[in-house]
Amino acid sequence: MRRLFLRDCAPGDVVEDVFIITNKQLAATSSGKYYIKAFCSDRTAQLNVRIWNATRDQFSAIPDGGFLRIRGRVENYQNNLQLIIEQMWAAKEGSFDIADLMPHTERDVDQMCERVFEICGSFQSRPLAALVRAYLDDEELMNRFCRAPAAMTFHHAFVGGLLEHTLNAMEVADAVCKFYPRLNRDLVVAGVFLHDLAKTWELSYDSAFTYTDGGQLVGHIVKGAIWVEKKAEQAEKVLGPGEKIPQSLIDVIQHIILSHHGEPEFGAARLPSTPEAIAVHVIENLDAKLMMALSLTRGEGAMAESNWTDWQKAFGGRLYRPDVAPADAAPPDAVPPEAPPPAVTQPVIAPRVIPPAETRTAPVPAATLKVNNPLFESAPARKR
Repeated sequence: MRRLFLRDCAPGDVVEDVFIITNKQLAATSSGKYYIKAFCSDRTAQLNVRIWNATRDQFSAIPDGGFLRIRGRVENYQNNLQLIIEQMWAAKEGSFDIADLMPHTERDVDQMCERVFEICGSFQSRPLAALVRAYLDDEELMNRFCRAPAAMTFHHAFVGGLLEHTLNAMEVADAVCKFYPRLNRDLVVAGVFLHDLAKTWELSYDSAFTYTDGGQLVGHIVKGAIWVEKKAEQAEKVLGPGEKIPQSLIDVIQHIILSHHGEPEFGAARLPSTPEAIAVHVIENLDAKLMMALSLTRGEGAMAESNWTDWQKAFGGRLYRPDVAPADAAPPDAVPPEAPPPAVTQPVIAPRVIPPAETRTAPVPAATLKVNNPLFESAPARKR
């Protein structure tokens, strides 16, 4: 059990525990003496770290992006807390709980995975369903998808964050498309599912959250678009001889991925140029921005004396914290709303979820699929 989380630290506190150390740098004072600066974090907060009168051997002994047991004191420097390390040791395996060091989703990973597969099983387009199946059948990719954060710092920056963000946006897309009949619901929902999948490759999240070399050089947007070509080839093998994934479908899915950030200044490789691409951009941005806003104003770390947050770059200003219209208590005879009926599922998708061992609590049962889509029933199986 941890002695003290960084979120609860105050000037004068002495800490001795295991933390994640990142971004270590060796620097020199004006007098020529070495010191080490880095970041120290647990699942609650991140502090600046300093080691005075340091040596190169000390610097080499510190794992960058790894675990380190340290003893130090908390100080106030220019109205910010920093940790002055006095002693440090290698963190022995089994001497700490990784759940104390890395933030995790509070939702059930297995249930979220099942729901993603269920929604992906409802596509009415046989080629699109086969394309998505090629992703779902990639067990290694799906395991990483269940564990990856959605971002380094901004939104859903925790283990399981990518899964939570993707499912939130898929649910919103499924609900919104009902109001726009001419919008291709399958393309929007599939686009949401695929838009950030390459973050499983872009980010490293075994200990601290960092970018991989490929993530820095290429990025998840371009890599995600490249993956579509490879997965289309795999999907055609499932469809059988003579059936192809239309190139126009590949192009449109790639366009959705390349344009989902909306503007070039925010990383988009293309401006959204189809109704479905516009929908994916708006919906995934809605979930990201709301998650950030709620975390800043209503989250666990949002308790503060001021009604306003600090200036937030993502919103171009400060956010107002209070919820001025809290719900009154429900009357005793209130009837809870009925759960929406499950989405119609199709046999093209194999409903198998393999959550990572770190988050898995019990085997995920396979969903039972109904064959009631004439598009699939009218396509007899081909002999191979």
